[in-house]
Amino acid sequence: MTALYRFWNARINLISRKDVENIELHHILHSLSIAKFFPFTPGTRILDAGTGGGFPGIPLAVMFPEAEFTLADSILKKIGVVENIKNELGLTNVIPVNCRFENVSGNYDFITGRAISSLPELWKLIEDKIPGTVKNGRAGGLLYLKGGEFADELNSIHAHYEVFNLSDIFSETFFKTKKLIHLFKK
Repeated sequence: MTALYRFWNARINLISRKDVENIELHHILHSLSIAKFFPFTPGTRILDAGTGGGFPGIPLAVMFPEAEFTLADSILKKIGVVENIKNELGLTNVIPVNCRFENVSGNYDFITGRAISSLPELWKLIEDKIPGTVKNGRAGGLLYLKGGEFADELNSIHAHYEVFNLSDIFSETFFKTKKLIHLFKK
């Protein structure tokens, strides 16, 4: 997977050129951290909102081949790369969609994302796509990878939440301030 991303990143800017040497840690492993807390069962439907080059969707789709991943992004060239990577990895559980994620129709058990927008803004855009049913032992909802301070953002959202410290499972310095936020309906 790393070689594919390096190949495509040399042609289309999927990952910051300054960060391309850290693909495994900052992008693939970071994406897979969701799996530690949410092991998706067969049939789980996930929308990766604003997937960009396919993070966190592609690594999760590799790990959970019986879950269905819709990867949405409004930038056609990035979705084209996602389509190519999907095909090269032989992923039959990935559906790349070229549109803004809020325009994707249907309901999803979980919606994933990272570095899309503020949490309150994102929650407003996706809340109606999550029925709030229990899946994998937890309420369906938004699974958002974020660093830094965000308490004010969480307090302004009318939803329940859990925050998982990624430093609890990874010792690398990169994960020191990284969190996985699970937002779900009240």
